[in-house]
Amino acid sequence: MQKKVQIGLVGLGTVGGGVYDALRRNGALMASRLGVGLRVRRVAVRNLSKRRVGANPPAAMLTTDWAAVANDPRVDLVVELIGGTTVARQVVLAALRAGKPVVTANKALLAFHGEELFAAARRYRANLYYEASVAGGIPIIKVLREALIGNRVTRLYGILNGTCNYILTRMQAEGAGFAEVLADAQRLGYAEADPSLDVDGHDAAHKAGILASLAHGFWVNPRQIHTEGIRHITALDLKFAAQLGYVIKLLAIVKKDGRGSAQVSVYPALIPKGHVMASVAGVFNAVYVRGDVVGDTLYYGRGAGADATASAVLSDLADAALDLKHHSTERVQAFVSHERNGALRPISAATNSFYLRLDVVDQPGVLARIAAILGRARIGISSVIQPEGHEGASVPLILMIHDAPEAAMARALGQIRKLNTIKGEPMMMRVENFT
Repeated sequence: MQKKVQIGLVGLGTVGGGVYDALRRNGALMASRLGVGLRVRRVAVRNLSKRRVGANPPAAMLTTDWAAVANDPRVDLVVELIGGTTVARQVVLAALRAGKPVVTANKALLAFHGEELFAAARRYRANLYYEASVAGGIPIIKVLREALIGNRVTRLYGILNGTCNYILTRMQAEGAGFAEVLADAQRLGYAEADPSLDVDGHDAAHKAGILASLAHGFWVNPRQIHTEGIRHITALDLKFAAQLGYVIKLLAIVKKDGRGSAQVSVYPALIPKGHVMASVAGVFNAVYVRGDVVGDTLYYGRGAGADATASAVLSDLADAALDLKHHSTERVQAFVSHERNGALRPISAATNSFYLRLDVVDQPGVLARIAAILGRARIGISSVIQPEGHEGASVPLILMIHDAPEAAMARALGQIRKLNTIKGEPMMMRVENFT
């Protein structure tokens, strides 16, 4: 008789409901491919009386007590889909202590507590699966952990937040302002009522930290990741970027140098229109990975939503079911700390080229004073745009800056801010040419 794996599902929201429905739809298909059946045994929810559209398990299967699911002897593996980092951490640790494998889609939990959770998985010989935690339906965790295991990952660039990518795509196409497009995104369900986790870059930073940790073998503290969001980007910046041959994307960037340290950052960057990452539009995600053996590779797809994330959870359920079938907890380890001396390089130690927009008083000598400050810092200007037709107390001045040390650029920008001919806050973004 075919072995059946009994699943305990903690959380029946958008993703949990998607997983439940996907198992009902494709569970038989998975069983025929795996030689293992998958059955949801128990489901923990916050509210038993909540009316649910689509996913609607029998009432006898539901409970509000997550511990009753995690510790149920009939449950073989636990799927944590409640989000957050407090109760979710308790759920995962309880299941692991009981020797049960855990599947999670919780990037914040892994970003802040991954090191502890993977240590617990090793201690209790129960694996932790997390494909759905980064980039939804894109199998980027498997790519880094398995497909590219023979490569040193020298560069990784990710468009990892669909909300930000949707907002920037709309602003670019329509010449609209940030606030207007954000309001539309909230109305359409692409952005939360409180959008700060997305638009301030923190969601992308959580995901970047997980990918960097996996790629380079040491756990990255999310608090050490340089993180910027997109609130300050204007339609004017997108317009000038287009004139210069660029688009603006919120990029997660992981760069490894030859001395073992890695730069992990999230910030909006100008990228060339001709590069494949420039064409990633709307709510889609993409991850561009360079390995020292394979070269450049690209992974593209939906990064969020019930179906995309459910697909990734099903992939992990398949792996977990096979491991249980073969009584293996170490067939593929979730995370291997193989670079114990690894360290993060601060953004101040990096070198980048820059886009700089200044609002200046329209009078002779302004550009000369700015150029003198940059010149003393040994920073070169590659091009200047001062568009005609602007009226008012100030006009925009756009400078494209050659490669320069971040620390030198920050000092020069501090001096430029103090000029009495500069009105408002300077706008600086990095330019990424994927070299």
